[in-house]
Parts: sequence; C-alpha cells; structure tokens
Amino acid sequence: MEMYITIAILVLATVFFVNGKVRSDVVSLCAMLALMLFGIVTPEEALSGFSNPVVVMMIGLFVVGGAIFQTGLAKSISSSILGLAGTSENRLFFLVMLVTSFFGAFVSNTGTVAVMLPIIVSLAHGAGMSPSRLLMPLAFASSMGGMMTLLGTPPNLIISSTLESAGRPALGFFSFLPSGLVCVAVGTLVLWPLSKWFLSKDVEASAGKKTSGKSPSQLIQEYGLADNLFRLRVPSRSTAIGKTFAQLGLRSKYSVNILELRRGDAKHNRFLKTISQFVASADMKVSHGDILYVSGRILSVNAMADDLKLELLDQHEAEVTSGAGQMMDFYDIGIAEILIMPSSSFINKNIKEAGFRDKFDVNVLGIRRKGEYILHELGDELIHDGDVLLVQGTWSNITRLTKESINWIVLGQPQSFAANVTLDYKAPLVGFIMIAMVAAMVFDFIPIAPVTAVIAAALIMVLTGCFRNVSAAYKTINWESIMLIGGMMPMSIALEKTGTSQMISEALVGSLGSMGPMALMAGIYLTTSLMTMFISNTATAVLLAPIALQSAQQLGVGPEPFLFAVSIGASMCFASPFSTPPNALVMPAGQYTFMDYIKVGLPLQVIMGIVMVLILPLIFPFS
Repeated sequence: MEMYITIAILVLATVFFVNGKVRSDVVSLCAMLALMLFGIVTPEEALSGFSNPVVVMMIGLFVVGGAIFQTGLAKSISSSILGLAGTSENRLFFLVMLVTSFFGAFVSNTGTVAVMLPIIVSLAHGAGMSPSRLLMPLAFASSMGGMMTLLGTPPNLIISSTLESAGRPALGFFSFLPSGLVCVAVGTLVLWPLSKWFLSKDVEASAGKKTSGKSPSQLIQEYGLADNLFRLRVPSRSTAIGKTFAQLGLRSKYSVNILELRRGDAKHNRFLKTISQFVASADMKVSHGDILYVSGRILSVNAMADDLKLELLDQHEAEVTSGAGQMMDFYDIGIAEILIMPSSSFINKNIKEAGFRDKFDVNVLGIRRKGEYILHELGDELIHDGDVLLVQGTWSNITRLTKESINWIVLGQPQSFAANVTLDYKAPLVGFIMIAMVAAMVFDFIPIAPVTAVIAAALIMVLTGCFRNVSAAYKTINWESIMLIGGMMPMSIALEKTGTSQMISEALVGSLGSMGPMALMAGIYLTTSLMTMFISNTATAVLLAPIALQSAQQLGVGPEPFLFAVSIGASMCFASPFSTPPNALVMPAGQYTFMDYIKVGLPLQVIMGIVMVLILPLIFPFS
C-alpha cells in the first residue's frame, strides 16, 4: 500500500509542477508533508533534506554569489568576457558554454553555477540580452563539464567505487574525458537553437530595465560639481585637526561646500582596508588622515588649503585601492533632487533658516531654478516655488525625505540607486576568497570538505564587510530554491523504503536482458534518466550502479559501458528543475517555469541519451 501511496504523491507533485499555478516550493513542501502524514517517512527523515550538505552548500553559495554582485566583481569579470565576445548573442552563448564546462570539470557543478550565475546575469545585461537565454545553458553546461573528470559529479565517484569493489581497475581522473567531451559537444549544439526558440523571454523590470530618474553621477555632472570638485587630505601638521566643522566655519569664510568626509581604517592591507563615508556635520571633528571632498572655486579652495595647511590631491591619487576614490562614490552617502511644492512651508525661507541639516541631517549642494544652477553662497538664498534642490546625506536620510510630500517631492528613485551601489573596493577581497574556496574544493591535499569551504567563504565575506550588513547577505539567499530541493529529497528516501525504485529498475532491466548488451545498456540509461527526474542523481546512481554491474556480469560482458550509462544518465538530467541543484539555482534568476525545463531540457535529454547509447560501446567496448 505504501508503495502505491508514494507513487500517487509523486504523480500529483509532478502534475502540479508541470501545471505551474502553484509555486514549486509549496508543491515540494506539500509532498513532504503528505509523506509524513501517511507514515511513509518519519519526521526526521522528512526534514533530513534541509540538513543535507548539498542544501547547506546552496545557501552558502547564494551568499558568495551575492558578494560577487555587491562588490562589482561580477560586472568587472563580465566586462572582460564581453570584450572577447562583443554583443553577439551566439558568441556569448558559445563562450558561456565553453567556460562553464571547463570549470565544471574541476569544481562541483553547484559551485560552478553559483560562482558564474551573477557574472552571467551581469554579462547579459551588459550585452542588452535576456539572462534567461544563458542561465539554463549555464546550469546544463556545468553538469556536462562534470562528466569530463572523476571529481566532476558524485555519480562518477559512485561508479568508480562500484568497479573497484568488483575487483575491476579503478577509474582515473580523466577516464571520463572522452565521453565528457561528447556530452559537451552534443549539448552545446542542441542547446544553441533550443535556447533561442524557448528561452529568450523578457526578465522582470528590475533586472532588465534601467532605473528611472537621474543617477547620482548624472546629477554630479549636471550641476557642474565635477568641475569644481577637489579632494583635500588632512596631514599631521594641519591646524584643522581636532576642530569641528562648526568651529572652522568653512562655508562662511571660504564659500566652500564640504560634500563628504572620507575616513579610512587603520589597516594597511589593501584586501582588508575599508572606506567610511560621512556627511560633514557641524559637530564632527577633523582627524589626521581624513580626506575632505569639497566643492567651490579654485581660488577659495586654495586659500582654505593654505590657511588650514591641507594637502590638495590630484584626481590620479587613489585613497585605498585602484579604482576607489577617483571621483565621488556613493557607498554610504548619496545625493538626490527634491522639487519644492507650491504648498511648501519652506517657500521664502533661506537655505540657512530652512534647517535641512538640523531637521533632516542633509546638506543642500545646489539649486536648479528655471534652467539655471546656483552653487555658491547658498545659505542666504531664498527658496522659491518650483525650485529643485540638490541634497546630500546618507541614503537612509534621503529616503526619509520622501515622507515630506507636502513640502516637496523626491525626484527619481534614490532607494533603488542605493540598493545597486557596489562596494567595489572590496572586489579584490571577494576574488581572493572565491579563489581560495574553489581551490579547497578542487585539491585533495587541502583537508577541507566542499560544504565547509563554502560556509567559510560565505562567513568571511560577511565578516569582512563585503555586504553592507548581515541582512543584505540574507536577502541574497533564494529560499524558494532551498525549499524546493530540501522538500523533494525525502521523496528519494520514500522511493527506496517502499521498494519502488528497486521494483522499477529490476523490471526494466530484467525485460531487456535477453535482447543483448546494447538493449540492456539502453534500458539502464533510460531507467536512470527517468528516475533522476524525481530523485537526486546521487541517489539514483547508488541504486542502479550495483544493478548495472550485476546485469553486465550475468551477460558475461565488461561492466564499464553499463556503469558509464548510469553515471551519464544520472548527470544528464535536464527535464526537471529539482533533479540537480544547478537546475534549481538558475530557476528564479531566469524566471523559468517547470514547462521551460520540459521544452528545452527534455529534447536535450532524449538526444543526449540516443547519442551516448551509440557512443559508449565505441569508447568502452563490451568485450
């Protein structure tokens, strides 16, 4: 009875997955609950999926991928790739397939996709194409690349262990290379037209369209602040040290606007060094080593520098790392425009009386009035109806201004710009951590498990400030994918406990054994491929590898082609989003439905199966 209940739950879940009207993670959790309610699996077994190393690794890899985005490393790498491929969709497609397959041969396919996913999304946007065109091929290419080496995918290790236990020679690191190259070649050629026909969909507006309104950099250029922007360093001999900006009175004495104070930490290591930006408040004291960003006339700035013994920096001297601090950055503080409404209580008050600094903790940098820009002596300037004020402050304080809708309207979407500002000075650190993580996953002499390496990398990125805060790191995790994989893993346990898996596999193999080794191998491949659509490829390989070995021995032929059929059939499963972690990883970013995997993955899976059944006996003869 339990066997039939398990099959019924599996069939119902598949129907809902295909239908797509209920979220896939909800379907997965409902299937898990049904298995518990019918007593087919215990609560411990049902929840074991969420403690599975693969699921935990996926959580860490989401954080790693988020850091690659947050620091601008994805954009930097994608720009380099874009330089090689240009904006040609075909060249980009083939480049993504080749690069991903190569990495997939040496790094777990889950790790490959997690590292490459943010890079590919950034790459697609830079080329003006839909990321969905590349993300599913990315997931599939990582699995194909994993077939080229012994460590590329868990089923490879399983069949090698099965051969060794039967007294056959263990497989070498590159024993899989010939069949793996065929997989990559066939997959690339088949995916090329399929992805064009079915995957060139529009992504969500936030991903595919530029944010409306002017960016902070555009505002800097429009108001001419870039032409009057200067950086002043505070040396140890400066008379400004220890004094507050109120005591210095820079605006009244020199008609100079202090746009920002930038204070680096005490670390000299370029990978760990960070940047702290501050709005120049009246009670803030100047310290040795501070960098002042000021706007004003050159004569006034020079006079201030001479009087206070400050060093004027040129635009080529970076403060922290290459690329940081060349002009204004907007890591912690930003700028925005506010339009004064006719009903505003600020009309006919001067900027000083309006108290923007005291009430809202922002500075007024300029006024746009009837096409003219006022940048100097702002304190005594009266506010008019229809004026547009350029204000500066922390992103949170600028967001607070949106609540004053009676007095003004905040133009554009500063919150969106704040969310998209990258911490590019942390990119070298993220790159270093990512390389160390990949090395720990590739090289056996480093005694660290892959899941440990991923968790360590994610935590180090959070602790070293590669995210603005811990909440930003949590937001990078796609819980729908985690729930989908974790919720479906108990199905594998249920199929094993009820004997469903063994019954199906033995029936298929038994009916084909009398038809010769080629037919039997095709049956094993088909059985593996079908089972992997519903349970993990690792579990499928564990179930079918001994059956394949025994079947070959009964026919008196070499077991290698049969076991390779198990490994390839288990790894080349593309028709389901939950058959492999890479398929699930790209599902939300590509906005794919279950049917997208059927349309693209099923034809690929069928063609791959036909080719491999014909090729495997040539690479590994039956005799």
